Parts: sequence; C-alpha cells; structure tokens
Amino acid sequence: MTRNGWPNKPTASWPPERPATHRDTHPVKTSKQARRDAKELFRACRVNGLLDEAKVRQVVQLVIAAKPRGYFAILNHFQRLVKLDLDRRTARVESPVPLDEPQQSSIRTNLARRYGDGLIFAFTHNSALIGGLRVQIGSDVFDGSVEARLAALETSF
Repeated sequence: MTRNGWPNKPTASWPPERPATHRDTHPVKTSKQARRDAKELFRACRVNGLLDEAKVRQVVQLVIAAKPRGYFAILNHFQRLVKLDLDRRTARVESPVPLDEPQQSSIRTNLARRYGDGLIFAFTHNSALIGGLRVQIGSDVFDGSVEARLAALETSF
C-alpha cells in the first residue's frame, strides 16, 4: 500500500495480459473504401478485358510508395481480386497419360471458344484417373474420367 492507501502497482507482467478477443483471432475486415479503391485499381490494370501483369506490378509499387490511408487493406483486397482473376483464367487439364501436341491444341481451341482468349493452360497427368479427362477452369469442373464415373456408380448403390 502506498501512503495514500492505494495498492501498489503489480510489478510482474505489467501491463496485464488481456484475453484473446475476436479481433485477435480473425483478420481485420476490409473497409468499404479500401475495397472500392482496390476494385478501381484492378479495373485500371485490365487491357482489352485481360489483366496486364506489368500494370499490376506498377500499381502495387505506386501504392506502396504513396502509402495512402488503409493501403495495407487495399493491397490485400487487390491481391485477392488478382488471384481470383488468375484462377478464373487458368485451365488445369488432367489426363491419365501425357497428351501429345495435337490433343493439347484441340483442347486449347475448344476451351478458348467456350471461355474466350487469354486462358492459361496447365496440362498434367494423373494415373489415378484411369481414362478420360478432368478439366478445371476457375470453379467450373468437367470430370469425364473413369475414376469419377466409378465413384458415381459406387454412390448410386
């Protein structure tokens, strides 16, 4: 006790540890203004409907240099938009055996006709498919593999 009757400050672990709160365990919400700014920057990076990688890099460097209010939230949302756009334009084609060039070009032209130009193709082989193809573009999945047909048949019993 002090002379005035107040208790002494605790000496161990000052300031006292506070319990974890919702804000500590979850990421900070992005403000509406930060989302708006990120969308505007994202639209500015598009050329003929496609994202221009050089403009994306330039925008990120400019935002980091200027450091506007909430720039970290702006960059986080901008990164999310770029990632979603990249996923939307990436075609992942899986086959049980490696495809030769004529087969790959046929798949490229058919998917470009359906989804437009600017697709990025990734051809991989997956021996678990047994036969057929599995194509994923963004959230669209076309699964014509024998593995998927067997799984559907198994669930029907």
